[in-house]
This record gives sequence, structure tokens and C-alpha cells, in this order.
Amino acid sequence: MVFAELLKLIGREPLFETGFLLAGPEKPSYIHRQLAEWVDAGKLLQFRRGLYAPAPPYQKAVPHPFLVANRMVPGSYVSLQAVLDYYGLIPEYVPAVTSVTSRGSRRWVTPAGQMIYRAIRRDLIFGYERISVAPEQSAFVALPEKALLDLIYLQPGGDERDYLESLRLQNLERIDPLKLAELAERMRKPKLSRAVRIIADLKQVEQELYEVL
Repeated sequence: MVFAELLKLIGREPLFETGFLLAGPEKPSYIHRQLAEWVDAGKLLQFRRGLYAPAPPYQKAVPHPFLVANRMVPGSYVSLQAVLDYYGLIPEYVPAVTSVTSRGSRRWVTPAGQMIYRAIRRDLIFGYERISVAPEQSAFVALPEKALLDLIYLQPGGDERDYLESLRLQNLERIDPLKLAELAERMRKPKLSRAVRIIADLKQVEQELYEVL
């Protein structure tokens, strides 16, 4: 296979896996060797073992970091600070893409940036949706309410007022209080119920400050 044939096979897909090529007539050892050579030549970007994308100028679509995060660890979804930043709920820019998974904590530095994964119980893998993150690209992303609860759940002392105030939560009208309470109840953790009450108070303070301004 020549590189032009690979690009034709990929089309506009921003990412591809080795298995996509192993269905052809070439031996797996030959495919793996070719991929390694194209990475060394700067024609391909490698995100992890078996996950690649064409490098510039061969890219037809730049893979969105949220899509990369999903594909790095199947079964994960983007959550925590990355989603709070995405929805404008915290003022700080978050350089890493943070996700949750039931498969164990880990982190990678990839061509799309740093990917951080936090482990939670399998029964807490819910409260996310597939959203469009770029033209013809979608990713599994936590609801803003679930992203906040995931962060509180994983953070020691996450239900303390000092910690919640340190997040400098903003635009809290984007948080549905009923959805927040519903998800917290489903997670069955008393600390989350306590945090929901504090968040409601912080939301009231934000509303009063906005009215004064």
C-alpha cells in the first residue's frame, strides 16, 4: 500500500484505527511496519497504539480533542473541568481534556493535547450525551450537571462550601436545578446532595449580584 491509497481509504475520517486496514490482503506485520514508517516520516500522527490521523498537510479534517478523548479510551466520556469550561461554567481555560471511565485512571500527552482520565464506578457511567463538536464530528460529553457532580464526587471535600466557591462557578442559569438534583439522587452519595444545596445558594447569590449590577 502506498500513502495515497491510505488517504483514499480514510476519506474525511479524522481518525482511524489499525483494524480498519487489517481487513485487506496485506499481512498485519506489513501494515504495522508501514504505519510506523509513516509516523517516523511525519505523514501520520499517532495518538496511542493503533490510533492514528493524517498529519498536516494531509489532513482533510482536524480531529477535535473531545473526539480524540473518546477514541483513546472506549467507553469514556468527557466530563469534569473540560465540560465546565466548554459550557462557560468556570472562568479558567482548561488545557487538558478530562474524562471519566470505569477502566482506571490514566493520562496521555497526544498530538491533540493532554488527555486525563479519572476512574469512577461502572454504575455511575451515565448522564452524558452525544453532541456535535466539529463539522461531521461528534463526541460523548457529560451534561453540564453531571460534569459538575462527577467533579464533586471525585474531589475529596468536594461538597465543602470553600471548595465550591473556589471553582468560581458562573452562568449558573445554564444548570438545570431539577436535573442536578435528579442526577445527584441517582448517584446515591450524601456529599452530592449537600453540594446541590450549596450550589443552589451560590446560584441565588449570583442572581442577586446580577440584579444589583
